[in-house]
Amino acid sequence: MNALAPIIAWPELFEDQLGLALWDAVEIARAVGGVAVGQFQVSGVEIDSRDVVPGDLFFALKGEAMDGYRFVASAFARGAAAVVVDRPVDGPHILVSDTSSALVKLAKAARSRTSARIVGVTGSVGKTGVKEAIFAALDRSSRGKAHRSVKSYNNHVGVPLSLARMDARSRYGVFEMGMNHAGELSALTAQVRPHVAVITTIAPAHIEMLGSIEAIADAKAEIFEGLETGGVAIIPADSPQFARLKEAAEKQDVAVVSFGRAEYADVRLLDAVPAPGGGSLVTADLGDRRICYTVAEPGEHWIANSLAVMAAVRAAGGDLGAAGLALAEMQGLKGRGARTVIAATGGDGSSRALLIDESYNANPASMRATLAQLGVTPAQRRIAVLGAMKELGTHGPAFHAALAEPILAAGVDHVVLVGDEMQPLADELGKSDSAALGKRPSIAHCRDAADALAALKEFGLEGGDAILVKGSNSVGLGAVVAALAQQKD
Repeated sequence: MNALAPIIAWPELFEDQLGLALWDAVEIARAVGGVAVGQFQVSGVEIDSRDVVPGDLFFALKGEAMDGYRFVASAFARGAAAVVVDRPVDGPHILVSDTSSALVKLAKAARSRTSARIVGVTGSVGKTGVKEAIFAALDRSSRGKAHRSVKSYNNHVGVPLSLARMDARSRYGVFEMGMNHAGELSALTAQVRPHVAVITTIAPAHIEMLGSIEAIADAKAEIFEGLETGGVAIIPADSPQFARLKEAAEKQDVAVVSFGRAEYADVRLLDAVPAPGGGSLVTADLGDRRICYTVAEPGEHWIANSLAVMAAVRAAGGDLGAAGLALAEMQGLKGRGARTVIAATGGDGSSRALLIDESYNANPASMRATLAQLGVTPAQRRIAVLGAMKELGTHGPAFHAALAEPILAAGVDHVVLVGDEMQPLADELGKSDSAALGKRPSIAHCRDAADALAALKEFGLEGGDAILVKGSNSVGLGAVVAALAQQKD
């Protein structure tokens, strides 16, 4: 028998007809309605010239204050294979009338050409972590053929960019979608067209723009509008907005799967106990089976997140075993729970302190969840550096003052408050009757990240301390984390 026969007879797959490059000049020009100048292939798509790597396609986007055309030369210098521009340039390019519109068109072409199962993720809290966990599970079970939006690329630029980067050979795609105004998710979900749409939770983030928690729920529910025929909507059973979300999903004539502790939840938590080394050991009922798995990330919120992950992976046709392994291996993301051991003197003599980086975002729900986790973190002293929560509008003073209760309940020893919006919390913590809820922490109220670092230095970090840094990204507490992280153990 000819030894080559088995190779020659190997069945031809759909993917075998696809090009190895992410895009070529003809495909891009056809997708965006532009004119190709030169023949080329690209292996990536980028909008920031500083992040361009050899083989990328650079989109010269034009914003209110910046014109990407100015950075075309820089993109080529970094190895861009071609650029998308609205004016001719020297070098391989696609000429279009509007580069932002062209990016959206390329994204839609990427979505149209793929046979991948698509998962869309939104919610007031936990979007990025849940997206990363779903991706890790699907990537493991598909042996590296899953795609996702990186970082928090979840807006009107990040979503089409993430879609345009999706390889035609992908078996799964996982996309995060964010919003702070009504109607934004409608536009994004129309591009993503998910088979599975996940809402992690509903909380008063962006309430300044939307006015009420009900309006926030309605805006998040827009993700269901883009669901493909036969799609699945995954919603939090424990949310006060459950009925509202379920009704919105059912209007789209899709299946609804709920997750949580509630008796009626389709993916229901049966038990969760602390796991050795941190995290939780979770037992859940999926209706036709029970599963047990470990969640490496600490906190009650991650127990709920894990249920959403399991529901999404199952709905997408993924492997639940791979999902369990992914959750057991998840590490905190930069700005969203990453934990770093830093050097510290004195204290318990360990010469080590724990830095918890939650500096990327903050709203009332995530603040409470993170402070609760700080409260159960073993530590000689607990220190919280808390930045202002943005986009709360007239509700802001009350929401900030209400953080006194979880701070006291967590047994925090020292609080560094950053931003003018934190004044109501400083006032609340300073009241004489606040000590009835727990020990009263010492307080430093600062203007900015630099002042916060100075306040920490004055207070003095010691061995055995646990330091939480959390605030809205615009407060800039990432600088505090970066400075403290330099003191690595």
